[in-house]
Amino acid sequence: MTVPGELSKSELSRSDLPKSDLPRLDLPSADFFSMESGLTGFEQQKLARLREFLAEKVAPYCVDWWNAAEFPEQILPELAKLGLSTAIQQGYSPLFSGLVIAEMTRVDTSLATFFLVHHDLFVESLYLFGNDDQRERYLADALALRTTGAFALTEPEHGSDVAGGMTTTARRDGDGWLINGSKRWIGNGTFCDHMLLWARDAETGEMRGFILNAELPGVTREKIENKIALRTVQNAHILLEDVRVLEADRFQGINSFRDTNVLLQGSRVMVAWQAVGQQLGAFDIARDYALNRLQFGKPLASFQLVQAQLVKMLGNATASLAMMAQLTSLPEMRMDQVALAKAFTTERMRETVAMGRAILGGNGIVTDYRMAKCFADAEAIFTYEGSHEVNTLITGRSITGISAFL
Repeated sequence: MTVPGELSKSELSRSDLPKSDLPRLDLPSADFFSMESGLTGFEQQKLARLREFLAEKVAPYCVDWWNAAEFPEQILPELAKLGLSTAIQQGYSPLFSGLVIAEMTRVDTSLATFFLVHHDLFVESLYLFGNDDQRERYLADALALRTTGAFALTEPEHGSDVAGGMTTTARRDGDGWLINGSKRWIGNGTFCDHMLLWARDAETGEMRGFILNAELPGVTREKIENKIALRTVQNAHILLEDVRVLEADRFQGINSFRDTNVLLQGSRVMVAWQAVGQQLGAFDIARDYALNRLQFGKPLASFQLVQAQLVKMLGNATASLAMMAQLTSLPEMRMDQVALAKAFTTERMRETVAMGRAILGGNGIVTDYRMAKCFADAEAIFTYEGSHEVNTLITGRSITGISAFL
């Protein structure tokens, strides 16, 4: 693990590369069409402060965290001080909220995923579904990251079809509920203090949502090992055996899976923003490498095919950013619009990170040069919050009036 003041392995490796001695020009940013100009002055200042934090506290160390599959809990107090939690609830614009996730992803997809799960799913659920007592007990600590949350929906045998196939049950027991079942792929699941746990009412079949204390008797958490993406994120397989949760910790505002969709639509938007950030990060890495890496006595960036790849990467990122900026400007988003955005941006992302990895050649398959991490993490973005195929079919149903789902 790298400590502040030391060069990371990736920085040491990059320092050994033959470097171009061409003067560095004032090059345009990856925000080629100045989408950030749509932010207020205060929002631009907040975004600049986030970039400073990421450059100082995250960028030098995130590859080592990823390699070690360890989550940097030590940075959470400083992350909380930025005051970026549930930005729309605080009165910031949807564009700003999306760019926060994109900027985090641009530097470290795992940190952005933690932030999204905790704030845009768990904390947001307290705002949307919690009562005054629940917000009084949980909200302040969660906003300040003194406690952390997770979103426990997916099950070992049910991902995209969890709405109709959920097997985790909750049975009323006096002044509480007994919960049995299992959950899988739960981000933050190994260390979180609380989870928004989804279960089916054993008597009525209706969906229920609970604030689950992760330390309750009967909760077993197992870290999912050997991942090739988002290694810093601590995904858990969770077993629930006669876990007793008080009625006071049931979300009174959750009565059907339609309530779940309110949160899932918002998180799907944020994952599409992650696809934007992943492309911006890939472009940053590839351009920096192409400008500095010498081959045949001159920088890679001087070769026509490399320039063509960089332009294609920038075009993909810009198109994705423009789509997301327009989506967030709508007075009300429809699920089919969100599905198209997620499908389109993640498909463009896959192409972008692949071109970036190719520009780095052999160095593109080791994490020392950052692109391999970017390339691998893109696969998780492509899959979670609705796979590319599912989102494609949601949009297809909308534009044809015919459902291709079974």
